[in-house]
Amino acid sequence: MEKAHEVTHASLAGSILRLRVDGRDYEVDVSLVSEQLARATPEERAKFEVSPTGYGIHWPELDEDLSIDGLIGVRHSGPLTGATA
Repeated sequence: MEKAHEVTHASLAGSILRLRVDGRDYEVDVSLVSEQLARATPEERAKFEVSPTGYGIHWPELDEDLSIDGLIGVRHSGPLTGATA
């Protein structure tokens, strides 16, 4: 499977998620992008997994997923479907 991103660091301090993605550093307040994470306890927020492909982050206890693209403000173009508008 092709990697979406190379995520070499991910840590959480309070609601601030610090990421190193494709060699660049990012800080995101997850409570501003997810109501579920905003309501979560610090312990629940601290238990997350970065997907092996670098596509997203999953909080198993909360059943919450956020894409790396959405967190860092990147938009990839999707495959062409052949449909016309």
